[in-house]
Amino acid sequence: MTTTWDPADAGVLRLPSGRLVRGRGLRRPLPAGPRPAFALYLLGREPSPVDWEYRWIRWPDFRLPSDRAAAADALREAWERAGTERVEVACGGGRGRTGTALACLAVLDGIPGREAVAYVREHYDRHAVETPWQRRFVHRFQA
Repeated sequence: MTTTWDPADAGVLRLPSGRLVRGRGLRRPLPAGPRPAFALYLLGREPSPVDWEYRWIRWPDFRLPSDRAAAADALREAWERAGTERVEVACGGGRGRTGTALACLAVLDGIPGREAVAYVREHYDRHAVETPWQRRFVHRFQA
């Protein structure tokens, strides 16, 4: 039994270390295939219950996390778990907050903050990280 995603699956970002993380928008149906073992949900309000373990970060649409220290801790947990488990990162649309979080995971994986947004746009979604303050958040994120 595999514990990570298939890199050919839609929305799966391969980080330079080989870790795989699925990004998605919660307003779309759950993709076919295996369920996540752990998810990080980035929403303005608590998500509906799911059948897998998750953490919720209060993160309003087009903005930044309400508690940046808690967000950094959750992102570090997601990055660590992606080494051996299926990890999903999701927000409403799957681009702004999800892209920002994926770019922060790229920073944790060794990509410089100033290059992480471009990496996620190239390998995940060309519209990822939607606002100037989200880009600045990634640039300043510390590994």
